[in-house]
Amino acid sequence: MPRTRISIQTFGCRVNQYDSDMMRDLLAPSCDITDEDPDVILLNACTVTGLAERKARQAARRIRRQYPAARIIVIGCLADAVDQGTTQFPDADLLVGNSWKSQIDSVVQRALSGACGTLASTSLGELSAERSHGPQGRIRAFLKIQDGCGRACTYCRATQVRGIPRSKSIADVSAEAQELLEVGFPEIVLTGIDLAQYSPLGGCLADVLEAIASLSGLQRLRIASINPSGITPELIETCATQGIISPHFHIPLQSGDDRILAAMDRGYDSQGYLDAIERIRSRIPHATFGTDIIVGFPGEDEAAFANTCRVLETVGFVNLHAFRFSPRRGTAAAEFTDQIPADVKRRRSEWLLAHWEQGLGRTLDNRIGSSQDVLVEEHREDCWRGYTHDYLYVKFPSDQEIPVGSILPIRITSRAGATLKGVDDHRIGAS
Repeated sequence: MPRTRISIQTFGCRVNQYDSDMMRDLLAPSCDITDEDPDVILLNACTVTGLAERKARQAARRIRRQYPAARIIVIGCLADAVDQGTTQFPDADLLVGNSWKSQIDSVVQRALSGACGTLASTSLGELSAERSHGPQGRIRAFLKIQDGCGRACTYCRATQVRGIPRSKSIADVSAEAQELLEVGFPEIVLTGIDLAQYSPLGGCLADVLEAIASLSGLQRLRIASINPSGITPELIETCATQGIISPHFHIPLQSGDDRILAAMDRGYDSQGYLDAIERIRSRIPHATFGTDIIVGFPGEDEAAFANTCRVLETVGFVNLHAFRFSPRRGTAAAEFTDQIPADVKRRRSEWLLAHWEQGLGRTLDNRIGSSQDVLVEEHREDCWRGYTHDYLYVKFPSDQEIPVGSILPIRITSRAGATLKGVDDHRIGAS
């Protein structure tokens, strides 16, 4: 009997990427994971923004035209939102929420047996049951240690579709990290819906970082994203003393205006955010920072936007995700008055990115002439490519074959846009 052919397509955050890897591992023993003539297409879809939903709908329509006989399953946050009545998705055969991801083999069998519509959500299981062997063809593996959110920011559906905060035990995280190292991943990135809410029994985020940092074979450990409340003295000290931990901190700002932050119900003001940055810099002077910013939140006037730009310039982020506010049905912000016109959101977003790129250019120019340890990820277009320890993108030529996953000192010679260019001095001409 031929094996079922399944294609998995992922939309959204790093947690979704981890979940897709987990589902692939669960399905691989009994199915062929392939994009060629699939019997089932699994769309692990996001509902955070209208754009994310639109991409999933476009994919479903394209799949329906290309593979009319295939069964389309939408799983995850978007399916939960459909089940809760806050959005619609007519282009799927079966919709199943996040609680079904660890039972994906059962979901596929139901779809093949003709099940249609929306499967009722089940109770969320323990995170200890969720494991991933990492993505295929990559050197960086995401490790989900936390799920769910209890913040209920006024613009966000995460609390609705991801459930209450849950944490994976330090022992389970360490065991999963060890498995990732054994199959060859030199870099591990800890991820979750809100890592600031990571609270395993008898421990904290700093404790799990220390546990993983001690594992043999690990070359880099990084925190994917963490809200300001998670920047504790213990976390900063652990990152400062464990040299294997990347000194890059992605801390969502969302807005630099106190009035807008209060309307978002973020739980901090702009000075509190800057204080968190300063606490890190005072202990880790070479740290770099990334952030998320929502442009055009209801009530954001020019003065509020200017405040966001001032924080952007003060911090000097090396990584920026700028999102135009997208009203999500079922959230408080969708009902706020003083919604911002689309053309204003577009203009502000474009200006913000241009302003950020200027600052990034100055930061990168300061690296010219320095030597940076680069974790090599791939060889493409006659150049080796990878990231520095503090998460800056570098490409360089070399006349030697370089093992992917190795760390090399690269002398930075120039910059092209957001990319540092360098020379592999110590290997050129070597035998």
